[in-house]
Amino acid sequence: MAKTQLGARVNEDVAELAKKRAADLGLSIGDYLARLVEDDASGLRARSVDAAARFLADHQAVFDAAEEAQKASQGAHAA
Repeated sequence: MAKTQLGARVNEDVAELAKKRAADLGLSIGDYLARLVEDDASGLRARSVDAAARFLADHQAVFDAAEEAQKASQGAHAA
């Protein structure tokens, strides 16, 4: 497939994040950005966020209990 060059200006922090994330994934920045756009356009990103939100809503009590237990445990060690 033929490739087209795009240009975009982003702040330095975003540029560094993009470079690091692309490197972490073993991708060029161009391939990383293409993946982000494809995921966004296909709705994959939105579905993933929705699924994560549903998971957290369904299991919030478990997370709350674990957090409270951790706080209690830390308080016991401090005394």
